[in-house]
Amino acid sequence: MTRVPACIAVLGAGSWGTALAIRLCRNGHRVRLWGNVPDEVAQLRAHGENRHFLPGVAFPPGLVALDSLEESLDGATNCLAVVPSHAFGEVIGVLARCLPPGIGLAWATKGLEARSGALLHTLAQQGLPGERLAVVSGPSFAREVAIGLPTAVTVASDDPGFARLTARLLHGERFRAYTSSDLVGVEICGAAKNVLAIATGIADGLGFGANTRAALITRGLTELIRLGTALGGQRETFMGLAGVGDLVLTCTDDQSRNRRLGLALARGSSVEQARAAIGQEVEGVVTAPAIRALAQRLGVEMPISEQVYQVLYSGVSPLDATAALLEREPKAEFG
Repeated sequence: MTRVPACIAVLGAGSWGTALAIRLCRNGHRVRLWGNVPDEVAQLRAHGENRHFLPGVAFPPGLVALDSLEESLDGATNCLAVVPSHAFGEVIGVLARCLPPGIGLAWATKGLEARSGALLHTLAQQGLPGERLAVVSGPSFAREVAIGLPTAVTVASDDPGFARLTARLLHGERFRAYTSSDLVGVEICGAAKNVLAIATGIADGLGFGANTRAALITRGLTELIRLGTALGGQRETFMGLAGVGDLVLTCTDDQSRNRRLGLALARGSSVEQARAAIGQEVEGVVTAPAIRALAQRLGVEMPISEQVYQVLYSGVSPLDATAALLEREPKAEFG
């Protein structure tokens, strides 16, 4: 595949933003990695690596860390936002003033707008009318991408050409990018699976075993499908990389911050203690209320997600939340 080098602004110098910046550089592109804390960006430049999030992974040539958003965008041919979901709307507001016209915006943020429950592409459409938009999602731990382990993701856009362009930028040795037209389905998968990963972490922390974990993942997938299709998502999306792929990854491996939070809650930690110990954004905590509100508005039944919300925000113990799920009336599995 012939590759034309691009100049890409990657907005967000956390673990995932840094990993994608490294991936893009290895594909032959020049990358400007923007972080909003000048002292932290200075450390990235001084050490040539992100020692806080990805220690030991050296930056390739062509990766420059910057603390000026405007400088990172000046002359950029492409832009990829990788910021926490709670900051996404604010970043869109800034991009409305300084995004070079016509380059479009892709993002690898997973979550919903906390206050309204809006999908992120809705915020992007409102703030950047007329721009081409795409979301990158799928089963992808940052460290594994950064060190070059094989990974596959989905790039979704309602503009097929922009989906292909974004996928080509990312696609390379040991990193495969597929395209999709289902923005809604891919975004719902990326947001809701984090809440379900907290549930599996709780169950494993309580010692409930592999049977319980498999049941939670399977019934959790049902919740993803219910919510996503109610919003107009395509059913096949939930059986792909962004759906069952990311759900299984996040629910079963301790690299998942959401799973680790569930494990900590089962051991008796408070939500605040667990988040402090993890030391990074745990998207499922922020997303759980938005998912609950969205499900209630649409009349979608999501019992696992509901019990995670009750543990996080209503003081229900992990054991009591599990009992509430087990004591539900028997029903048909499908229908």
